[in-house]
Amino acid sequence: MNLRALSYFVAVYDKGTISAAAKQCYIAQPSISSAISQLEDELNTQLFQRHGRGVSPTESAERLYPLAQRLLNESKAIASLFNTPEQRQPFKLGLINSLGVQRMSMLLKDFSQACHDMELTLVEANEPCDARIITTSQLKSDEVFQPIWHDDYLLAIPSTMSLALKKEIRLQDLSGQPFIHRAPCEALADLQQLMDLEGIKMQIRARIQTVEYAVGLVAAGVGIALVPALPVLMEQNNIIYKAIGDLQLRRTVGLAMPREGERTEQQRQLQQVSKLYS
Repeated sequence: MNLRALSYFVAVYDKGTISAAAKQCYIAQPSISSAISQLEDELNTQLFQRHGRGVSPTESAERLYPLAQRLLNESKAIASLFNTPEQRQPFKLGLINSLGVQRMSMLLKDFSQACHDMELTLVEANEPCDARIITTSQLKSDEVFQPIWHDDYLLAIPSTMSLALKKEIRLQDLSGQPFIHRAPCEALADLQQLMDLEGIKMQIRARIQTVEYAVGLVAAGVGIALVPALPVLMEQNNIIYKAIGDLQLRRTVGLAMPREGERTEQQRQLQQVSKLYS
């Protein structure tokens, strides 16, 4: 059985579309489709249902997926037994807080797989590094910026609070509310400026830095918090998410690199991988 075809199958299963799988594997869509068709012929079964939004795995695909993953992992393990250790190339990537653990882990996984000889170190975004994943407000004049994600900000409200029952949250509704202050947060700075103009004050119940702790405290009923609308956060129980009136609170997260100088192989690969997530 062709291991490459199995790897294409796993990519299609994970991504849900032929086009996304092709981008991840750095090959043309027809090559992916042809490999899947050949695999289906070889196994004498249909693996995906095609539809307008992409593909859906069949029961046969559900059975094949864990077996394919195990076989691919074992083939990599066998190859590593006989590979001559390579000289590792250090690469420092600066990250800001609250990027979303799930999506960043996937991006870093793809980046590491694209650079087998890399030794990756994650540092704070303000430390010396080869590239940074930041928001537009943190971009320096000597850097170029490649957008990756656009995040809207929502108010996270404990489901037990009366504020959660309101159909629409107005700025005035925040007056006197228990609030979890998370910094740094550029959207919170914008919101605070608007509240100061209106003479609105909230009661600070906690001061923290990470969005994960903020959401945890909201779920526990400590207070409300302003958080980016990350998909994994939206699945949190005991929390209602609402926009604040017609306020447009948004951030753009992207890859920042030095404007001058020749790109290293790792920087070029990181640019390519980042495009898959934009």
